[in-house]
Amino acid sequence: MTATKMSRKKLILGFVTLPVIALGMMLLPQHASSRLTTQPRLATPQSAAASDPVPAYHSEVPSGPMPATLAPETFTEATVQNAYALAAKIKKVLYQQPCYCYCDRHAGHGSLLDCYTGMHAAECGVCLREGLYAYEQTKKGKTAAQIREGIEKGEWRTVDMTKYQTPVTAAK
Repeated sequence: MTATKMSRKKLILGFVTLPVIALGMMLLPQHASSRLTTQPRLATPQSAAASDPVPAYHSEVPSGPMPATLAPETFTEATVQNAYALAAKIKKVLYQQPCYCYCDRHAGHGSLLDCYTGMHAAECGVCLREGLYAYEQTKKGKTAAQIREGIEKGEWRTVDMTKYQTPVTAAK
């Protein structure tokens, strides 16, 4: 065989082989794909405890002043306004709580309070529910440690968000 015929055969073989390989790869199951694409990152606290540590929080209140939460008037939605207004009343408690949206990992937050010092809580249902849960439990006389235990158990998921859809009274 001449070199030209040999090159032509390799070229034809390459054109045939490449599509066959590509087709084979498309038909293979995608077992190697990331589990995060099929299982949400926001696992329940119980299942997260097995694989992930509790998100960041502070076990004690700082000696200095607490950072300010954003003003409720910043937002148009009543539920968000209420959550921020109530968060401002319990900053020391929120400072001692983890946040199970794992914003400590993707936003560098040190506690649930950080969610309310910026726009994050307004855009995150986990943060809103945890903040409202912390407020409700504070009103029941629970300590920050007891509230944290409830958050770790996922009790924040039980918050009735409908009661925060209208402005809260000053007495709440």
